[in-house]
Amino acid sequence: MAPIDASNCALCRVMRGLAFGGMGAAIGGYGALFFGADQTEAIYCALFGALALTAIVQRKRRKKDQ
Repeated sequence: MAPIDASNCALCRVMRGLAFGGMGAAIGGYGALFFGADQTEAIYCALFGALALTAIVQRKRRKKDQ
């Protein structure tokens, strides 16, 4: 019987996505506020920061799994 890799289960992927999405949102949003953006623009930066950091982590994880 093949060994089971429990580090890449569906729940682990969801929790990893939420964690890095939150970190990306904080970096993007507060970074935009630090550089003088309006609050509305900072929300957009937080959204794209969350998307970017989650995509980067998932891409690195896919390369590691291959």
